[in-house]
Amino acid sequence: MMTPKSGNFVHGAGFDASSGAPSLERIEELGIVGAGGGGFPTAVKLQAKVPLLIANAAECEPLLHKDKELLHHHADPFLRGMQAAMQLAGAREGVIGVKEKYQEIIAALEAVAPAGIRVVALPDCYPAGDEFILVHMVTGRVIPPGGLPKDVDCAVANVETLMNIALDQPVTHKYLTVAGAVENPVTLRVPIGITIGEVIDAAGGPTVPDFGVLLGGVMMAKPAADLNVPVTKTTGGIIVLPAEHALIRRHNAPWMHIAKIGRSACDQCRFCTEFCPRYLLGHPIEPHRAMQSLGFSEPGDLTVATLYCCECNLCTMFACPEDLDPKNVCVQGKPVARERGLTWKGTPESITPHPMGEYRRVPMRRLIAKLGLGEFRNEGPLAEHAFAPHRVTLPLKQHAGAAAAAVVKSGDRVRLGDLIAAPESGKLGARIHASMDGRVTVGSDAVVIEA
Repeated sequence: MMTPKSGNFVHGAGFDASSGAPSLERIEELGIVGAGGGGFPTAVKLQAKVPLLIANAAECEPLLHKDKELLHHHADPFLRGMQAAMQLAGAREGVIGVKEKYQEIIAALEAVAPAGIRVVALPDCYPAGDEFILVHMVTGRVIPPGGLPKDVDCAVANVETLMNIALDQPVTHKYLTVAGAVENPVTLRVPIGITIGEVIDAAGGPTVPDFGVLLGGVMMAKPAADLNVPVTKTTGGIIVLPAEHALIRRHNAPWMHIAKIGRSACDQCRFCTEFCPRYLLGHPIEPHRAMQSLGFSEPGDLTVATLYCCECNLCTMFACPEDLDPKNVCVQGKPVARERGLTWKGTPESITPHPMGEYRRVPMRRLIAKLGLGEFRNEGPLAEHAFAPHRVTLPLKQHAGAAAAAVVKSGDRVRLGDLIAAPESGKLGARIHASMDGRVTVGSDAVVIEA
């Protein structure tokens, strides 16, 4: 059970500006970005003045436990960061969206939540963590296609992002869950830039001789090229699976293979569209029509159907009875639709959520079974591990916007927390800080620090 730390948090207390909470300038200086995967600079997001701030603790990807573990063990800095973010955004109300299955977490948060912050229990479904879905579940409002939460008077922030605001330190480490075919599924705090291989070893290593690695959640994952891929500010999960697992094959399938099979096998059953969470919100996204476009010269020829795909992969991984890949067809069609100026022409008032939307939510237990993940332990307790890397690789682009530019040069010595890269003037981006002491080597796309 969580308890507030003595002296730092008082039940019912409002945010005290004299407590030294970070300003927008300070949040930018610290390099804080969306830690849930999007990587959008937090200082820019909080410039929007909105009445409601939603903390996204839905964590709807199978096998991931990072946000739940942070709420369980670090409620105090999370709540202080949420209060600070609310003040900066001018929000009068804060909502914490947590899966209803975590009754202990919900009860503990409700016991210590200050005035103006409440908990909303969310169904255990996928993709509850998509901010469009989350906003609709919490408020009943629909963010318009191509829009942002601020368009419906909301801001959404990840649990770890809010915690980073309260910690008031440069972002040099990242919390993530290591899961799947590992000895000890676990959530760890790791130095940014460390290799995923080192993190997997900290979880006891793989339990199978031949394996692949997915970064992020299994639904929206990116396959890792090798074990030397570095952890970034947005890495929320490292999933190890046997090399022959269907998810490894799916995420590594080449586009030509996807297109060839889809062109000949799709029977237009519409299941992909009928389960699409954005379609159910009333957005003009119809994956089955995107599949039709495979019969034309290039994807996107039909309509705006591909443009507003959120890439949740539910159409591909769950809905399609033929094991086709509507999500990647939508992804391929997006640039074509943009080039042709295809955009949604409606008004927010014209958006009507599907009347069956609530009844087509995909339960997590069914998704885990469908994905063949039932054999793996669905747990990830937060644990301490003393990482002592000899080298870290810090990509200059690990956030939304433009890549940062190095402010150090090869041969310089840096200490933990030193600034090593910053956005160019006038460009959207985020600062990057050293995650260990050492000597710097500056490359075209990354800064390497070696002890």
